[in-house]
Parts: sequence; structure tokens; C-alpha cells
Amino acid sequence: MALDDVGLDARSDAVQAANLIASDRVEGTDVRRSDGSHVGTIARLMIDKPSGRVVYAILNLAGAADLSERQHALPWRLLRYSTALSAYELDITDEQLRAAPRSATGPDEGPFDRAWEEHVHSYFNT
Repeated sequence: MALDDVGLDARSDAVQAANLIASDRVEGTDVRRSDGSHVGTIARLMIDKPSGRVVYAILNLAGAADLSERQHALPWRLLRYSTALSAYELDITDEQLRAAPRSATGPDEGPFDRAWEEHVHSYFNT
């Protein structure tokens, strides 16, 4: 079926669907540094309801002892998918991750108020 048959313009967003991925396929994906070293895996995505944009990835940090130390909310824009690594690429140190802001109630439970968001984005310079 040609694009004209379904009313799609070759420049439309629908044609870019090959770049889309279902959220459940992102969850569990490895996160690595550019040198290939393993940082962790993506546990879940946090999506801004009004815009539909992914804002944070909850990262399960490799090698952390317990859940409170392991999970971090990272601004989504820090991650880039690398076909060479077959993983999301993140180039920050383990020390930066361990010192990153964390929520007392868990990274995917908030508080996602404006002050917390500004603190996280300031920390990561995003």
C-alpha cells in the first residue's frame, strides 16, 4: 500500500514510526557508558501527562546493595540510544550517580514537584 493510499505525507510523523519504541521494550534495556561498561538497566519511564513526553528514566544502578540505593530518576535527555552498544548510553560516573538526588519515597513515587525537578535538572545540568 502506498503512502498516498492512506493519506500520509512522506514527511509526516507517522512515517517516522520506525524510530518509535513501545515503553515495555525500553524497560529492562541496558544502560552503558560509551566504553561499553554496564551502568544499569531502565526500570521504567516517567511521562509528563499533558505533553506526553518522557521526562525521566528510572535507572536500576548495577551493583547497588538495596533498592533505595539502586534506583535513580535520570532526566531522559541524558540518555541516547546507541546502536553500536545496543543500549542507552550515559556518560556520568558512578560517583555522580550515587550522589544524585533521590526521593525518600522512591524515584517513581515522587515528589515530582517543581522544586525537586529543578534540583534534579540542576544537578545533571540539563
